[in-house]
Amino acid sequence: MDLGAGDSYTTANSGDNILKTASSSSVYEILLLIQSDDLTLKVQAAREIRRLTKTSKRYRRYFSNAVKSLVHMLHSNSFESKEAALLALLNLAVKDERNKISIINAGALESIICFLQSENSTLQDHATASLLTLSASSVTKPIISASCVIPRLIDVLRQGSSQAKVDAVMALYNLATYQGNLNLILQTEPIHFIVDLLKSCKKSSKAAEKCTALIESLVCYEEGRTAVTSEEGGVLAVVEVLESGSLQSREHAVGALLTMCQSDRCKYRETILKEGVIPGLLELTVQGTSKSQTKAQTLLRLLRDTPCPNSELEPDTLENIVSNIICQIDGEEQLGKTKEMLAEMVQISMEQSLRHLQQRALVCTPADLSISSFKES
Repeated sequence: MDLGAGDSYTTANSGDNILKTASSSSVYEILLLIQSDDLTLKVQAAREIRRLTKTSKRYRRYFSNAVKSLVHMLHSNSFESKEAALLALLNLAVKDERNKISIINAGALESIICFLQSENSTLQDHATASLLTLSASSVTKPIISASCVIPRLIDVLRQGSSQAKVDAVMALYNLATYQGNLNLILQTEPIHFIVDLLKSCKKSSKAAEKCTALIESLVCYEEGRTAVTSEEGGVLAVVEVLESGSLQSREHAVGALLTMCQSDRCKYRETILKEGVIPGLLELTVQGTSKSQTKAQTLLRLLRDTPCPNSELEPDTLENIVSNIICQIDGEEQLGKTKEMLAEMVQISMEQSLRHLQQRALVCTPADLSISSFKES
């Protein structure tokens, strides 16, 4: 630690207002206090580490040497000690790969998993947030995955606080990207709890995005598809995200429905259609991401009545495919909304085509071709 000669030095005795100066000497003092035998001072130092590392990458580096002492505090019988240490470790791990690895290597995982099962909701909340942060690292995912944490995260989804449930599903999403974990997640039968969270959260939220992403991954398996369709309102919740979620959420939603329909069109076509998916799909074909547009168009083709595509000599237009679907829709309200969306889709498509033609015309016209040159000729 490089301490400047002119840096101020503060003596900490007691109270939460210790060490307020953000100088090199105060960093050094905090590091000394976190290793002291006085639990009160250790707690105060941990709280100060949490404060200084909340938004500062620089302080996360400075206090990396405090990780072992903070992890040791997790074993204390004092709630204040556990909470202060856990929150400090959480902030140290944010956007710092080296600290994440150090925290895991120092043995924090065992205590954090125990806190997931704590009757104290505060400790459970902090532990879930910590796991969310730690699981973002590709290096720590295998270690976390091997610790039997997935069932514990499902327990949090089942009975945790609202924020803990959100953090749990996001941690599960992080872990789902590691090979073999999707099977482990499926074995815990999580769909009911994921769908419950998806129903309750704002469809444009990050939580909805991660829920839908998890569902998209899980429906690659027959058990996942069966669980989603068996869950009351399961498919509808995905359709609602497709209609009003973020761009990324809508991409996951249409991907999930497409995977289901491609796996067994006869089995899932009617289930998807009856939830009123057509208006959302139409909107995606012109306003979604490039992947969403492609997936939406493919799904629309699968949802039409005719099971076999026309020959290559007579390719379907999207409008013909949708018109075919419209003829099969029951209910005047849904029919009217679908026709309105089709008209809007065609209008937007025409406007986009016109803009494209105008841009091509500008590109193809030589820059030096002027009106005067026509006159001279």
